[in-house]
Amino acid sequence: MFLALIGGFNGAIVSAFWFFEQLFFTPKRRIMRYDIRYSGKKPSLEGNWDEPAWRSADVITLDHFVARSSAHHPRVEVKALWTHDGLYVFFRVHDRYIRCVRTDYQACVCADSCVEFFVEPKEKKGYFNFEINCGGTMLLYYIDNPVRDSGKLKIIEQVPLHLGKMVRIYHSMPKIVYPEVKFEATWKIEYFIPFKLFEHYLGPLGKINGQVWRGNFYKCADECSCPHWASWAPLHGKASFHIPQYFAPLQFVGG
Repeated sequence: MFLALIGGFNGAIVSAFWFFEQLFFTPKRRIMRYDIRYSGKKPSLEGNWDEPAWRSADVITLDHFVARSSAHHPRVEVKALWTHDGLYVFFRVHDRYIRCVRTDYQACVCADSCVEFFVEPKEKKGYFNFEINCGGTMLLYYIDNPVRDSGKLKIIEQVPLHLGKMVRIYHSMPKIVYPEVKFEATWKIEYFIPFKLFEHYLGPLGKINGQVWRGNFYKCADECSCPHWASWAPLHGKASFHIPQYFAPLQFVGG
């Protein structure tokens, strides 16, 4: 009995020490959140990073690279804002080993030099993956269930072309970039997503100001000579972008 009490006392000391260590010495995980600010002006979609409509937008960088990435870690900046009719997203990529050969809608653009925006407007109502290569070609799915079956996503719906055309895209690189550009270059992808596109799948979105969506921003280049996979919100050691539990809050402010 006495030994049991001593053991319990020692266990309590160890537990208290662990709690003290976690509270004061363990680095806290950074809380990820992005504020999508309202703009009274609509961006021109001409690739002007510093135009007045974009000046209020916060800029974030994609600093988390999947372990199997090559040593090439491009600097990727992204920002977003909203107007009453939709959402604007702007990527600026300082890159090398740039390659782009997919030109058909819904082609596997992630194999090219590509930027991606995954967004879940309503909790547990599915998410959209806007994947756009540096030449402006897009792949867009509505994914209701990311669980994989024989290596493929289980429940997906390819957004049809007539809806995909609602996304207006600016791209600074040519439609095809081949052979690969090995020198340093900066390329941009800027686009507009009307809220009507989301509402086609989710129903009325209601008042946008104050809503909190969830999502993540990515950069990839699967088949370039120096492949890499980067994200804004960390993937905690996972190699797949299709893990919505690692999406971070996107809060709409202003308006």
